[in-house]
Amino acid sequence: MRTVERSLLGPAVGLGLAVGVFGFSFGVLAASAGLSVPQASAMSLLVFTGSAQYAAVTAAAAGAALPAVVLTGLLLNTRCLAFGAALAPVIGARWSHRLLGAQLIIDESTALAMAEREPARARAAFWLTGLAVFGFWNAATVAGALAGSAVGDPRRFGLDAVFPAAFVALLMPMLRRRSTLAAALAGAAIALVAVPVAPPGIPITLGALGVAAGILTERRA
Repeated sequence: MRTVERSLLGPAVGLGLAVGVFGFSFGVLAASAGLSVPQASAMSLLVFTGSAQYAAVTAAAAGAALPAVVLTGLLLNTRCLAFGAALAPVIGARWSHRLLGAQLIIDESTALAMAEREPARARAAFWLTGLAVFGFWNAATVAGALAGSAVGDPRRFGLDAVFPAAFVALLMPMLRRRSTLAAALAGAAIALVAVPVAPPGIPITLGALGVAAGILTERRA
């Protein structure tokens, strides 16, 4: 292995292990929501984005309609459009690289790639981090789904508190700027107001309107 890749392997694997903890909790959550092990695994393989998976499974478990579940996941992943545009030179021009790279565009791979100034290191950071997180997340999802099927009701062990805590932890890195914090607070307020009157899954979807507060904050800044 080349030196440039060896120096980036440790951070990539470390991130993969850390994300794997959340992948395990997602697997347990998916099992408690009624998903089978193959279904939970397929979701992690094909969707591969923690926050959207948590939100979709939670909304589905609450009885939300399929369009609301899908829309919630899409709204949470709109940031990946900006990530993709920024990472296009890093991933490369070959269609095969872009097809595979598109699946690995996540917060972690984007952060480590954009932190490198040299193109070769940025490219290695993206692929190593993306593949490491993908592998650990999916393996942990299967382990969590198997454990969840054996455990049954996660509330018996207090695991129901882990799911919202893990979801918040996944979102915390996005709240460092005033604009994103304003959008999050406004979206949470909208969702809370809508909970008593809207069907399951709709409040979190309406919460996306909080982005208007983020835009206003950014313009003022």
